[in-house]
Amino acid sequence: MNLLFCFLGVFMGTLVGVLPGLGPTAAISLLLPVSFHLSPVSSIIMLAGIYYGAMYGGSTTSILVNMPGEAASVITCLDGHQMAKKGRAGAALGIAAFGSFIAGTIGAVGIMLVAPPMAKFALAFGPAEYFSLLLMGIVIIVYMSSGSILKDLLSAMFGLLLGTIGMDSISGTQRLTFGILELTDGIGFIPAVMGLFGVSEIFINVERAVVTTLVTEKVKNLLPDRQDWKESFWPIIRGTVLGFFMGVLPGPAPVISTYSSYALEKKISKTPE
Repeated sequence: MNLLFCFLGVFMGTLVGVLPGLGPTAAISLLLPVSFHLSPVSSIIMLAGIYYGAMYGGSTTSILVNMPGEAASVITCLDGHQMAKKGRAGAALGIAAFGSFIAGTIGAVGIMLVAPPMAKFALAFGPAEYFSLLLMGIVIIVYMSSGSILKDLLSAMFGLLLGTIGMDSISGTQRLTFGILELTDGIGFIPAVMGLFGVSEIFINVERAVVTTLVTEKVKNLLPDRQDWKESFWPIIRGTVLGFFMGVLPGPAPVISTYSSYALEKKISKTPE
């Protein structure tokens, strides 16, 4: 029965995660009443399935239509959508699914074994460590981009300025809201990302000349082949280790860990372009 509830949770979470703008938090909030009449163990298993399903569902829209379903899937747009445009969407979706499953399983087992010392390590983080972590995020953003460093730094600074909009979390003072009630909570990350990726993709498709062609070939290569596994094995292992240590830290771990993992692979790749 627990396996059945796990399957139902993953299935429903994936359906919600595919919808742009609805991430794991929204999926669990919407589907929480479903677990009210279950036993505690079954309900936790189903909610965990909803979370994992929603996380993977976000990569589906990132790969197929270049619109991230949630914040952690933003980085999947860069290479995943390019693979989809070259007819390799099946391999991209497969590697995303298997990579998430392998990393999630190893991470869950690892956190059970080293939870107490890792919790002490996470709680030791103070203002200086969080500042260093955010500074590392800005450095990664600049490093990942392939244009002018000055423009990239200006973009990062503009993003920081947008992040100051809203109510200060310590003093409660409203900053740059101009009396607009909707800005009190700040500018949401998901709407901003949806605008940057989704709206630009719509405009590009509007400008593109429409050419209708009939596809007669059979759909194939829906699963990663041996070469895909050979190329993806070590990136999955490195991403698992990096994501495990960054995931223990409180805060926006999925976003920072995916960006860090992508930057690491770009750094050590023989073809970083």
